[in-house]
Order: sequence, then structure tokens, then C-alpha cells
Amino acid sequence: MPRILVFQHVAAEPLGTLDPLIRRRGHRIRFRNFERHPDALLNVDRYRGLVVLGGPMNVEDHPRRPHLANEMRAIERMLEQGKPVLGICLGAQLLAHVLGASVSRNAVPEIGWYPLQKTDAGHSDPVLAPLHADTPVFQWHGCRFDIPTDAVHLARSHDCDQQAFRYGDNAYGFQFHLEMDERLVERWLAQPAYRDELADSGLPHDEHAIRAQTRQHIAGMQRQADAVFNNFLDLVGRPQRRYTLPSREWA
Repeated sequence: MPRILVFQHVAAEPLGTLDPLIRRRGHRIRFRNFERHPDALLNVDRYRGLVVLGGPMNVEDHPRRPHLANEMRAIERMLEQGKPVLGICLGAQLLAHVLGASVSRNAVPEIGWYPLQKTDAGHSDPVLAPLHADTPVFQWHGCRFDIPTDAVHLARSHDCDQQAFRYGDNAYGFQFHLEMDERLVERWLAQPAYRDELADSGLPHDEHAIRAQTRQHIAGMQRQADAVFNNFLDLVGRPQRRYTLPSREWA
């Protein structure tokens, strides 16, 4: 039975709707929760795929949060073994950084619902293709990644051009949160730190507007998200393909 490793940074950012999809496919899930166990050992060799979730910290925090450096080494190892990797928000930024791309503050934060525009490559991508043109997706980020060299740019938004990429055949970075459901959106809006971030963002919308937009958009996004995630899960267990990556230091 294929086993999938999941890196979780805080309790408030779980797998969401991706969790039942993984279990329904018969995959076993092993969580590494760095909020509870920041010094967890990360041996990825036994796993067939990796999902790296979001979190309120940033790539630049790795000197103060050693688990981020450990995660990047683990991501690098998975890529070297040709195994599927999915990075979501912070996870996408970590994946991009492993691949040599810069991660920096976005000009404006994106919090709430934003239309996503796919590139030509995104329309035909084996994983991202089910997302419709201009579909609204849920966002919560203040940083952004550059598209790594040799990666394929898949999607953009009005305020953040770098929203999704594919590296090789089976490594994906998504800046947005397809895993959300209404209950998880509400959970974030109830978190004091997240509420403060929204209040300090300078954005023209507040939590009430986000709730209203969630009721409007969540069902449509979930239907498309299920198809996207199932396409990614199809990659788990495929024959391995190895990549040659430059040696990098995360200390």
C-alpha cells in the first residue's frame, strides 16, 4: 500500500479536503507535525509521495526554525528519488527554494477569494487542467516564490504572477489553497493571529466579505479541487524518475 508523508506546520492548517481523498484512494498517511515535534527526524525513503502544507512562518525563518531546513533537505531527497511532491502555500515556497528560486514578500497580501488565470501550459497540465479559467480560489499569503529554472509556470493572479508551477513530471507548487472547505475557512477567521493579519493587511474586504464569498465559491472550487488532487494522487506509485539537483545548503 503506497504511503504518503505529510509535513504539517500548525494545527490550523491540515490537509482539509485532501485528507479523505487520500484515504479513499487507499493510501496510508504519515504526519510530521512540526508544531508538536519541531525536531522530528525526516527519513523520506520509505514513502511514495510527499505533501507539504502551509503555515504562518516563512522560508526566511529557517535559521530560527531548524525544521524548515530539515524539510528542504527532505524535499530535495524526494525529488532526487523521482517521487511526487505537492507543496501548498508555504510548502510551494519551500519547494521553489529547494529548486533555486527566490522567495520574497508579495507587493500586497492575498487573503480571501481571488480569480486564478491559468497559463497555456496550465490548461493542458495533467494535474491542474480541471481548474476552470478564472476560477476563484482561496488565498492566504504575504510572500511569493519565483518560478524555478526549468519549471513550468501554470497559473497567475492579478496581484501575484507566480501562483503555480510544475517541476519535472510530478512535483507541483500551489500558492493557493484548494484544500479548503467552509469549516476550515471559518477556523482560520477565528484564529487570533490570522484575524490580526487580515486586519493589518490593508485589504478592502473584511471577514464578513470573505464569509459571503466563501458561501458563493466554495462548492465550485471543491469540485475542481477534488479532480486536481486526484490527478496528483494518480502520480503516486508511478515508476521513479530521478532528477539531478545542484547541491545546496539550508543551514
